Amino acid sequence: MPELPEVETVARGLRQAILGRRILSVTLGKTDFIDDPAALEQHLPGRQIEAVERYGKFMLLRLSAVNGQTPVTANGDAAAASLLVHLGMTGQIAPAPAGQPHEKHTHVCLLLDDGRELRYTDARRFGRLAYLTKTLLAEELEGFGADPLEVSKDEFRNRVCGRRARIKALLLDQSVLRGVGNIYADESLWRARIHPARLGTKLNRKQAETLRRALQNILRKAIVMRGSSISDFLDAAGEPGEYQRHHRAYGREGKKCYRCKTVIRRAIVAGRSSYFCPRCQPSPRGFVALPVPPRGKTRRRY
Repeated sequence: MPELPEVETVARGLRQAILGRRILSVTLGKTDFIDDPAALEQHLPGRQIEAVERYGKFMLLRLSAVNGQTPVTANGDAAAASLLVHLGMTGQIAPAPAGQPHEKHTHVCLLLDDGRELRYTDARRFGRLAYLTKTLLAEELEGFGADPLEVSKDEFRNRVCGRRARIKALLLDQSVLRGVGNIYADESLWRARIHPARLGTKLNRKQAETLRRALQNILRKAIVMRGSSISDFLDAAGEPGEYQRHHRAYGREGKKCYRCKTVIRRAIVAGRSSYFCPRCQPSPRGFVALPVPPRGKTRRRY
């Protein structure tokens, strides 16, 4: 599932490609992943795309009023609206010439005023689209944690060191930090030499700051390299990311650690596969990793 660097990459690509374009019409295919399909058909035509932002793992297409007039919704909310986009596991959103044949699993086409279509494709339809007024958007985003790229040293320490939960679980908890997923949690913990099963309360100030800096550095580098393409991820230009070439822990079970040459192990932490070096990241007492699979065999990542 795309994480912060992948979503940021797509958002930046869309910002360059469709900012200022006006939506002329909406064509929908399968709609089981759309909160209210009729709302897209009713409210998107005539709107200009004024901004493209990332919020955690969400993208927000900020929309103007229709024809420059302030729209008044049924609940009296006269504020601006947004199209919320979540890519799920296999979702992709990108502009294409309107005359270009649709790829399989294209479910949403927004015709733009320059002759292109903004197309959303999703083979598994685990993504989400929603038209939200300002009030509904505020309700939707309430309860999300800090942005890991912006969180301060003190706030990060307060969010993770005061919790009796595994540090991996805390990094994945979107109410703690929004946007971090399995890949970058494992990579950051490896960089900081912290085992994913350590409790947040067991981290001291120095370890917490080391982890915060590792997380921010890795996320920024991954953004520069347009994210990690493990299976389906493509950016807004249809190109894969490159950061997967720099993974040091995630998906490397049975391979040697880049630091100490010890074999990378895997364990289930917070319900997710977690990759770590047993020497660089000492396990908490009593914690047991999964056996290394036979040579030549790999387990499915999840």
